[in-house]
Amino acid sequence: MASRSQNRPPRSPSAKKEGIPLDKRRKIGVAIGRSGFGPDRKPLSSLTARKQDDPTSSDMASTEGANTIDFTKESVDALLSEKLKMKKFDHKGNLELVSDLNSRLKLCIKWFQKRDAEHLDEEAKLRSALENSQKALADTEAEMEIKDEKLSASIAQLKEENVSLQSRLAKEESEKLDAIDCHKREKEGRISAESLNASLSQELEKAQQEIAAANHRAASLDDMYKRLQEYNLSLQQYNNKLHSELEAARDSLKRVEKETSTIVENLSTLRGHYNTLQKELTLSRNSQDEAVNQKESLVNEVKCLRGELQQVRDDRDRQVSEVQVLTAEIVKYKQSTGKSIAELDQLMTKTKSLEETCSSQREQIRLLEHQLTAANEKLKMANLSSSEIKTEFEEQKKALSELQEHLVDKEHQLIEGEKLRKKLHNTILELKGNIRVFCRVRPLLPDDGAVTEAPIISYPTSTEALGRGIDLVQSGQKYAFTFDKVFSHDASQQAIFVEISQLVQSALDGYKVCIFAYGQTGSGKTYTMMGRPEAQEQKGLIPRSLEQIFQSSQALMAQGWKYKMQASMLEIYNETIRDLLSANKSSGTTDNGVPGKQYTIKHDANGNTHVTDLTIIDVSTIDEISSLLRQAAQSRSVGRTQMNEQSSRSHFVFTLRISGVNEGTEQQVQGVLNLIDLAGSERLSKSLSTGDRLKETQAINKSLSSLADVIFALAKKEDHVPFRNSKLTYLLLPCLGGDSKTLMFVNISPDPCSISESLCSLRFAARVNACEIGIPQRQLTLKPADSRLSYG
Repeated sequence: MASRSQNRPPRSPSAKKEGIPLDKRRKIGVAIGRSGFGPDRKPLSSLTARKQDDPTSSDMASTEGANTIDFTKESVDALLSEKLKMKKFDHKGNLELVSDLNSRLKLCIKWFQKRDAEHLDEEAKLRSALENSQKALADTEAEMEIKDEKLSASIAQLKEENVSLQSRLAKEESEKLDAIDCHKREKEGRISAESLNASLSQELEKAQQEIAAANHRAASLDDMYKRLQEYNLSLQQYNNKLHSELEAARDSLKRVEKETSTIVENLSTLRGHYNTLQKELTLSRNSQDEAVNQKESLVNEVKCLRGELQQVRDDRDRQVSEVQVLTAEIVKYKQSTGKSIAELDQLMTKTKSLEETCSSQREQIRLLEHQLTAANEKLKMANLSSSEIKTEFEEQKKALSELQEHLVDKEHQLIEGEKLRKKLHNTILELKGNIRVFCRVRPLLPDDGAVTEAPIISYPTSTEALGRGIDLVQSGQKYAFTFDKVFSHDASQQAIFVEISQLVQSALDGYKVCIFAYGQTGSGKTYTMMGRPEAQEQKGLIPRSLEQIFQSSQALMAQGWKYKMQASMLEIYNETIRDLLSANKSSGTTDNGVPGKQYTIKHDANGNTHVTDLTIIDVSTIDEISSLLRQAAQSRSVGRTQMNEQSSRSHFVFTLRISGVNEGTEQQVQGVLNLIDLAGSERLSKSLSTGDRLKETQAINKSLSSLADVIFALAKKEDHVPFRNSKLTYLLLPCLGGDSKTLMFVNISPDPCSISESLCSLRFAARVNACEIGIPQRQLTLKPADSRLSYG
């Protein structure tokens, strides 16, 4: 009987289910449908307890040690669905059948216990390996941050040295330019001195020509003296004839002697003038040999003239008898001598003026020569200093080129380090999960309900759940949840932003990033996302993220990156899209019921989302973004409910499109940052909404319910995900079902009156945390020439 039951083939699944009682089916489902983890291991533990009470367990242990049997689902189903063919009066055979079935069931139970232990061991090993990998990644990230700081410090020092060298080089270039200008001025002065010297030489030549003309006039006077001498000879001959008439003419001769004495005095004055002229001419002709010779010949001729005049006076003593004739001749002689004296005076004045001009020009020439020598000395010094400056400039230029090469190497190392940082950064985020969930508990407010003795929210202190776990107590029952990060009520805005700053950086690296806040009305979603932008410490995630984006883009400009950013803001109100930046606020239907502008959501093949006719504004500074955020906040739909004085009645979506180009590496990135403040969920029984508020609440709850359906479908990996059930889920399609990095903030209120809503929010967040979406892809392109390159 026992051998026949052991060799019996397993029945088909349909046959298995037909004859099995309901309570046995439940036991079978519990034993097979669970993998052995957590609270679902209770049936196995109960079977183990039964096994220990069974006296035949020792016999089965020997059988198990002898034969190791592997069970499958079909064999277990066949074993559980096996029917024993009992005979009515064969108690021994029936007992054998039952004992055989019990032994096989015990073997099956032992096999399940063994598998359970193996699964637990594997889970412990996996957890330890995950912790080790996280520690190694944290150490690697710390080392990279230290290297990054060292590199930035060395680059800053090199930039400062480069700036100082450039300032020094500019100073030396300015000094060199001053020296060149001084040299040019000195050269111009030398040229002007040379031109002045040439003009002086020309004037000297003119003076020499005038002296030559004076010499010519002196020669004509010599000719006249010769003629006078000839005439005196004729007078002597005539005097011999008139000697007899001498006595009669003595009176007239005395007068003539007086006149001759005056003439002699004039001649003496002439001699004095000639002497001074000779001295002046000798002084002026010392530098010019030709002029001196001409002056000496003129002096000799004057001496001859003096001798001739003396001879004329002696002859006149003998020519007393011919005085009447001589008087007429003397008158003529006076006239001629007066003209010659006037000419001599004019000549003397001209020579004096020429000598004065020559002396002044000599002084000017001496001064100019002195200035020229000083300028030459200065020029030599300037040439020496310029040569020294030039050599020093060449050395500094060489050092600057070396520094520039070193800087290029450091920049290349920095680029490689940045690539490695991005790769490690994205690896860490992928290990953490590309859809992550953070939980934040807001502090108690004065308007909240009365505080009970035992708080409804607590935080576990175990090593595994520290900072990641949250416990909620409802009606004495404790519910434990674990997320990627849990922030208590005393967490600051800065501490929260530090946790998501790496995720925001991914948008600048070319990824699609989505951060949205979920929770009931009044749980602090808008404070988490927007905060109070006018207070630095209370700024929310949106203004802090945008500040980081602009600061990082400015820092990456040193590596050759140039970014273009476009912002758009919309709200989904009653399943209708509203453009918060449009000048014309009409969308859907106006207050009068007239249809307004309709907006359509479209997705392209690259996973990019576009809303038709939506206002997109180019932004370049944080101030422009801040003004747009203020404009959107004024246009957003808010209202008062029983649960919140100023409740957001729409889903707010801020989108920043980032386009980056690196001219050095010719890379292009396309990133998107979506920051979403969802409307708060609330129960109609608590909000007591009526009229428009009722319609708004129904639309909000419907869209959030559609979001839950999408998340659950993704968690179950169903073929069809109902993204089109609401505008919100269809807008978030690339973030939830695509290749983006998504973070959800679930906001919790510690108010005891909101405990049921908080529990629903935590359960929904736990389902979201269990989802697995596609691996995030970076939107990076290369130019055709560099398409063979890979990027980490």
